[in-house]
Formats: sequence, structure tokens, C-alpha cells
Amino acid sequence: MDRVSSFDEPLKKLLGGATAKVMAEHLDLHTVGDLLHHYPRRYEERGKLTALADLPLDEHVTVVAQVADARILTFNNGRGKRLEVTLTDGSGRLQLVFFGHGVHKPHKELLPGRQAMFAGKVSVFNRKMQLAHPTYQLLDASDADEATEAVDAFAGRLLPIYPACKQLDSWRIAKAVDAVLPSAQDAVDPLPASLREGRGFTPLPEALLKVHRPQTKADIEDAKARLKWDEAFVLQVALARRRYADTQLPAAARRPVADGLLDAFDAKLPFTLTEGQEKVSKEIFDDLATEHPMHRLLQGEVGSGKTMVALRAMLAVVDAGGQAAMLAPTEVLAQQHHRSITEMMGELAEGGMLGGSEQGTKVVLLTGSMGTAARRQALLDLVTGEAGIVIGTHALIEDKVQFHDLGLVVVDEQHRFGVEQRDALRSKGKQPPHLLVMTATPIPRTVAMTVFGDLETSVLDQLPAGRSPIASHVVPAKDKPHFLARAWERVREEVGNGHQAYVVCPRIGDDAEEAEGKKGKAKKKAAEEDPEKRPPLAVLEIADELRKGALAGLTVEVLHGRMHPDEKDDVMRRFAAGDVDVLVATTVIEVGVNVPNATAMVIMDADRFGVSQLHQLRGRVGRGSAAGLCLLVSEAHEASPARARLSAVAATLDGFELSRIDLEQRREGDVLGQAQSGVRSSLRMLTVIDDEEVIAAAREEAVAIVAADPELEHLPELRTVLAALLDKEREEYLDKG
Repeated sequence: MDRVSSFDEPLKKLLGGATAKVMAEHLDLHTVGDLLHHYPRRYEERGKLTALADLPLDEHVTVVAQVADARILTFNNGRGKRLEVTLTDGSGRLQLVFFGHGVHKPHKELLPGRQAMFAGKVSVFNRKMQLAHPTYQLLDASDADEATEAVDAFAGRLLPIYPACKQLDSWRIAKAVDAVLPSAQDAVDPLPASLREGRGFTPLPEALLKVHRPQTKADIEDAKARLKWDEAFVLQVALARRRYADTQLPAAARRPVADGLLDAFDAKLPFTLTEGQEKVSKEIFDDLATEHPMHRLLQGEVGSGKTMVALRAMLAVVDAGGQAAMLAPTEVLAQQHHRSITEMMGELAEGGMLGGSEQGTKVVLLTGSMGTAARRQALLDLVTGEAGIVIGTHALIEDKVQFHDLGLVVVDEQHRFGVEQRDALRSKGKQPPHLLVMTATPIPRTVAMTVFGDLETSVLDQLPAGRSPIASHVVPAKDKPHFLARAWERVREEVGNGHQAYVVCPRIGDDAEEAEGKKGKAKKKAAEEDPEKRPPLAVLEIADELRKGALAGLTVEVLHGRMHPDEKDDVMRRFAAGDVDVLVATTVIEVGVNVPNATAMVIMDADRFGVSQLHQLRGRVGRGSAAGLCLLVSEAHEASPARARLSAVAATLDGFELSRIDLEQRREGDVLGQAQSGVRSSLRMLTVIDDEEVIAAAREEAVAIVAADPELEHLPELRTVLAALLDKEREEYLDKG
């Protein structure tokens, strides 16, 4: 068998169809190579037990522990049986429960003093941690063949605990790994020999063996050091090649002209730019002046003045004879950008019109819901070059839209744009336009190096003068219902002082969703028994409750994604004008809605949102001179990770600090999101947050290697591994960030 193909071998050949199916569907493991790269999450030492006290809620865990006692309880007048088993490990205790017919076997086997591995999902019942119906494997019952095997396999050794799922326990995954381990000998080593020897790395086959079946803790460290490097290095080589290819593309240099549009705009600014804005503008202007396309990521907190920096770049390009397009993720935001940019520019935005400035240009809006006549005029202004700046949604990307000479594309909130969209817009220029990507989601440096590795990064980290502080508090609705009542009082007080408020819910809620029938009733019953199973709170229901109850007498309106664009625009306009006291909305308000008079925000079911999303939402208040207030309402258990997340958000307004916490808590998968699935599926060992030095060093080596040998002609193994990692689709993902 040749060196590559044994890694490409489908798992069902070796493991049988049923196991392979579960691995494919629930763990995304399809080949021998995938399984060999499915590394243990941690290791248990036999005889040394996990700290039961530290188990994370809501996670699927595997623990090794000892049975302290077991008893059968009856309920329903003796008709129902429940087996309760208490485990101990010296650090804490954990309850197991088995119901109904499932109690007989464990009752015979789980006797006090017995040691076993248990796997299940951690929940809380009556304020105690428990595993309901866990699967288990005895580690010391000599009569059971399987247990003897388990003891023999693991005696005196480190027990690998694999990332598992409900359908497949860690120890079954360990058995499957045993079946494929011999193939580790065929691993293709991506590291050039000089680099491997220079850094004293373990050979790859040995590293794979050591990570799955370590004899000592030193084995684990050895293996990890090597495998982390591979991941970081292969990814950074891919990104370095991307950047190298970009420098080979031609682009028109766009330099601002003296006494042009940009100078005229700067002269009428009523304030001076912050130091950060000056610095970032210089980086952008330097890029625009080169003969290959700029690819820059501009990160800045909500309100740090990114739009101003982007507008000045667009004006510089218009000065140089080109056109600039700004792409926004929603119509509401496109309209808002158009309004604020034309206001900032004044008569400079009325080029060619009566009363407009002769240095001016036309600024047009293009969205899907525009009337035919307005749309036709906008398209005409673009193709003739009359309009120097266009702001729009993905409607800009349609085939019909032609530019006279597209020089710069600004993408706002990049992570909301699909892969094809960025490409389609790029192809609108005579040659590739310059690209500036803006995001208000703070991204730690290592993530920026990994995920947006094909973009140079600029950061705006000062807030302009005049922004108000925001106080944030967690409202534990379940433990302290009077706190929630007080939250609505606070909203009334803000409105009484002439201000406005947002209430955010995770779901819209409508008849289709609430369809009764058997399914609906079953869900309702489950939700009553276990509040964590209830559906997230919905805009339509909460708005209704507030109008009738806590906020009766105030003007309460709703805003969500399923409304007609005109209806949405009407609500937003009335809210901005101060005619609406309270806006109950979904996260459509998360990006870019700007109403300085809104000072309070109540986020319902806040634990159902991610950290960076909560931070973005909170950025909608405190935009004027009055202080902001953000209340995070949650029914999550006090000891849960969800509550820890909310406390972190309440404790700091620093977005970079929060994105770090977010990464530490959720690890990379969720943070990098679906759009980066290419990166995601390739990072198994590397944790973007902890391995900054590895990533930085790997990036340096990668840049040097690609500069010397862009096609990797002298490194066939590295080429093979890259091809496997970056099949066409994944390379596309990396390209688009």
C-alpha cells in the first residue's frame, strides 16, 4: 500500500459499517487519517481519578471513579424504579441515575468499591451534579471478558479520553484507534528535514503513536509539540502562498491628488482624527499606492470610527479617477451607511448636481428593494462613472451591475458575506480592485494570523471622544424573579427621562413555530419538566407580554428579519425619531443600528448568545452623551459555563479581552464559525488562543520557505499534505477569510 492511500482508506473497511457511520455522522471522521488525527482530549492515570468537583455542566464527559454506594428507590406507588449510584474520587461526589428496566444490570454490577469508566452528559438535578443513564465499562471486574481486556490494555498506563458523542463512548473510539494505529507508519511528513532536525522534533509516525498510546507524560508532551507544529506550519504555508499569489496580481495604483475631494472633505471636518485613525489611514494609503491589490482587515470596536477611515480611503480612490463600493450585510445597514456618509460629505456628495461642489462626486445607494426608476438611475450612474461611491447590499454583486472603473471594495462585517460574493465583486473591476474588510468583532492576534492570514491587519483601539460608559449587569431571572421586575422598572425610568430602550430576544416566534399537535404538546411537556429544554424566548410573545404588563402605556414596537423591508425601515425611522419608546427585536439590530437616544438594552435568554454577539449588541447603547445600561437576563444555573460567560461580559467593555475569554471557553470551533470550516477541520491539536508562539514561529518559517520556493517544487511531501488539507474548497475558504 502506498504512503498516501492507507491514510485515505475509508473507515468502514476496517471498522465495519455501523461504527464508521456513527463516526462519519457525529464526529466527521471518514478515513483512517481522520481517525489518527482525532486526538485524545486528555489522559487519565489508572488509580488516579478525575476531579469530579470540576466537571463542566452540559458537556459529554468520561470519568474514571469508584462506586461509593448504590440504592434502588421506588416512586409512583411502587410502579416506577430508580437506581441512584454515588461515585467518589476524593475530590467530590457525583450522582448517577438509571430508570425503569435500565436498573437491573447496573444494580448487579455497580457494587460499592468497584472502579469503572462512566460516560454521559453532566446535568444538575436538585442542585446536585448528575449523569443520567451513563454508559460505563468496569475496570476491575475479573469475570467480564471486556473488563479484563480493559484492565490489561490500560493497567499502569495513561488512559486516553477521546472527544466522544452520545452514540460512541471514548473507550469504543480507543478500540477503533487500535485498529488503525499500524497505518501511522505510512504518515507523510510535511516538515522539511532541515526544519525538523533544526527544531529537534519527533518523527511523525512516532508522534502519532505517542499521542494515542503514551507510556509516560513526556511522550504526550513530545507528541503534542510535534503535532501542533505540523498544523500551524501547513496552515501558514497555505496562507503564505495565498499572499504570495496576491502580490503577483496586477492592480491600478490609486494615489490621492492634492486639493482634490479628500482634501476638501478633511478641510470641512468639525473634529480632528484620532491618532489611531491617522495611523491606520496611512497604512491604507500606502497599500493603495502599490501596483498589486491591497488586502487589509480593519478591526475596530463598535464606534471607534472605522467608517470615517473607510470613507477617506474611498475618497482617495475617487480622487485618483476610480470608483469605490461599500458592501453592507443588511438593507437597514446599507441605508444607514448611505445616510451617514452623505451627511458627512454634505455638498461633496452632490457632484454634478445643482448646488453641489465641483470637486464632489455622486454617492448612490443600491439595494434589492429599491423602486425600478431609482435603481435604473443608480445603475446608469455607476456605468458612466458619474457615481464615485456606491453603497449597497449583495444586490451590488448581480450581473446587471457594471462599473466604469472599480478601484476599491470595502466590505463591512466580513463574516456575514459568503465566499462567492466577495469573488463576484472582485471580478467587477478591469483588474482586481483593492479590498478593505471591516469588522467590529475584535479578533485576537493569533486568530487574525490564522483565519485572516491572507489579509494584512490594522487595528483601531481608541474610542473617539464623547462616547459614554455602559454599565452591564446579569439578571438571574430564575433564582431572583424580583430582579427581572426591577429591570423593567429601570426601562420605565430611562423612558421617563426622555430616552429609549431595546429588548433583544433570540427568536421571532410565530404560529408555524408554535404549531400544537402531538409534537408541540410533547415539546411543551418536556419544557415544563426541564426548563433548559424550553424554546428560546420570542420577540412577538415578549412584546405582547410587555405591552399588557410591565411596560403598559409605553409605545412598544417589534423589528425582525421576516418583516417587509419598508416595514422595517418605517419602524427604524420612527425609533430613530423618538416616536417609539421600546423596540423589541432579534439580533437584526446587532450590526450598525445607530440611535444615540437609546440608553437601555435588556437581552432576554442572554445565555443563548455568544460572547462577541452580546458585546456587539451592547454597543448599540451609550452612543450619545447619556450613560448606557445593558441587562443580561438569564435562567441559567449559577454554576454553569453559560453564567460564567455572562459574568465575563458584564465585567469588561474591552472587546479584545472578551474575544479571548470567548475563545478560551468555547475553543476555536464556534468562534471561527462555519465560514472558516477549512481552518476548523484542520485544527485538531493547535489551540489558537494558547499557541501564539508556535503560530508566530510557523508563520516566519512558512514565509521564508514560500519566498524561496513558491511552488514548493523541492518539497514534494509538503505539497502532498497541503493538497490533502486544502482541497479546492478549503483553499477557497481560506482565501475569503
